[in-house]
Amino acid sequence: MAEQQIPKYQWGQTISCKTDITNDGSYPDAPVDALLVELGTQGEIVNVGNIEENGAPIYLVEFSNGKVVGVLEDEIALI
Repeated sequence: MAEQQIPKYQWGQTISCKTDITNDGSYPDAPVDALLVELGTQGEIVNVGNIEENGAPIYLVEFSNGKVVGVLEDEIALI
């Protein structure tokens, strides 16, 4: 297990997506490579965890399009 990095963002913060998010196979209700969240879509962080393999923060975000998606720190920004 890798050392956990300290998350930059916290639960309840409103964010904007900095890039299009596509399904890497971890989102069960959409085909692989399907567009899940478009650039600029706003959402709220509903959970914060760490990736076991490398300790990087991962954020569970409820986006305004109704999808709840796990995203990496470099894919979001506070608004």
